Amino acid sequence: MIPVREGLRVAYIAWVLARHGLDEILLATHLFRPIRFLRYFSPFYWTSLGRRPPRGVRIRRALEDLGPIYVKFGQILSTRRDLLPDDIAEELSKLQDQVPPFPGEQAQALIEKALGAPVGELFADFTVQPLASASIAQVHAARLNEGTEVVVKVVRPGIQKTIDRDVQLLYTIARMAQRYSREARRLRPVEVVEEYDRTIHDELDLMREAANCTQLRRNFQDSPMLIVPQIYWDYTRSNVMVQERIYGIPVDRVDELRRAGVDLKRLGEWGVEIFFTQVFRDNFFHADMHPGNIFVTPDGRYISVDFGIMGTLTTEDQRYLAENLLAFFHRDYRRVAELHVESGWVPKHTRVEEFEAAIRTVSEPIWEKPISEISFGQFLLRLFQTARRFDMEIQPQLVLLQKTLLNIEGLGRMLYPELDLWSTAKPFMERWMAEQVGPRAFARRSKESLPQLSEELPELPHLTYKVLKKASEGQLEIRWKSEELTRLRRELRASRRDTREALAGASLLLGGLLLNLGTTPLLPGLANATLALIGSGAGLLVLLKVMLRRQ
Repeated sequence: MIPVREGLRVAYIAWVLARHGLDEILLATHLFRPIRFLRYFSPFYWTSLGRRPPRGVRIRRALEDLGPIYVKFGQILSTRRDLLPDDIAEELSKLQDQVPPFPGEQAQALIEKALGAPVGELFADFTVQPLASASIAQVHAARLNEGTEVVVKVVRPGIQKTIDRDVQLLYTIARMAQRYSREARRLRPVEVVEEYDRTIHDELDLMREAANCTQLRRNFQDSPMLIVPQIYWDYTRSNVMVQERIYGIPVDRVDELRRAGVDLKRLGEWGVEIFFTQVFRDNFFHADMHPGNIFVTPDGRYISVDFGIMGTLTTEDQRYLAENLLAFFHRDYRRVAELHVESGWVPKHTRVEEFEAAIRTVSEPIWEKPISEISFGQFLLRLFQTARRFDMEIQPQLVLLQKTLLNIEGLGRMLYPELDLWSTAKPFMERWMAEQVGPRAFARRSKESLPQLSEELPELPHLTYKVLKKASEGQLEIRWKSEELTRLRRELRASRRDTREALAGASLLLGGLLLNLGTTPLLPGLANATLALIGSGAGLLVLLKVMLRRQ
């Protein structure tokens, strides 16, 4: 049962959807299909007839009307191109996370409460008017007492409660959609909301963002390509973050970059190199690299901000990803299929020949284009979509990677349309693969393992002696654990339990029937009948329970 408050909110959402011509989404569900004819009584249906924008535009506008939390949801949903049609994903990617600022005096009060001192003592100067405002937080300019210019990020007051309320409502809607709509079940709505829940709650914690920023700054400390602002930890709490203020040109203002004399070709190539360095060298990549979060200095270096969403890969995922891309570059589709099976991205029982044929069908048309027009991101997207037919479960870290790669690729070609992403990335991946296998990789891993080995090696003679002694005395046991054997043991135990219960139930039923045939010398008739009824009833219940459990 939906609570009254949630019910009213659901009704409001339905009204917004209808106003934007999305009533067919509601009325196409199993729940509302019997009353589909009611759409013809809606004024929104007749006023928009014949001039409705495309569905992606209508969905985007509806989310904008529903408020900033739904805008954020749409932005995250736009990254799940493995689930959404391309037209909807493209339109949702245009959602702008811009909302009116809350009063600067309120932000000042929050800062003072978090840091335990008046703003006049904390900063030499603090600008009450915010620099920028978004759904989660807003930013103010300030200057530390020693003269350093900084920005102060403050989480919106009451946003936690709003997010919790709207996320719970999204869960309710997702569960209803999953229950009543076959198409919705294919899109796994509950899983999508869970992903959104994790992401948006992570963004609420500015201590986490500050730690991400510090790690990325450390990784690129001496890099000529990327600047990451410094965090001032003494002024940072879970709802307040103070970081160095860095000036630059927004990366999407290409004409302004040209006027500043920035080498756009080098800038585009550096963007690709920064991305692959983060993914393969550091295994820690900025997963929200849209143009609003990237700036460029007049001397042509990138500046990155907003580190609420970061991605990581396992060592195995890194290696398999690099091998996949290199195998694709060499058109070795058999190897691409084998890698998907080896990595566990698709089930072990997948027929490699069928998967190889599906990958070839997707990949070959790409090679008809000039290499500078081949899209890494689109290749990954099509590969994931093809793999879904073979029960591939898309991993969240791979979705973040695909989203970031699409952003970087679009950014690079916006700066320099002739950018050859393959020639930029291929040497980097080949160099990384060479470091992962061969003598150098063996030497590096041996060096990394040396402290642990030096700790454990002295115990080796004693352990060897104990094993040999037990073997010579016939006491050595080999314990083998298998999932299949564990399952069989569990089924055998269940079968034995059912057999015992079935025998007990049959005995009770038979005893009750025999008692019912006549009285015994020890019991009067009424007691005899009562026992017969109880016995046969209990026996019947036990037998029914066993039968239902075996279904």
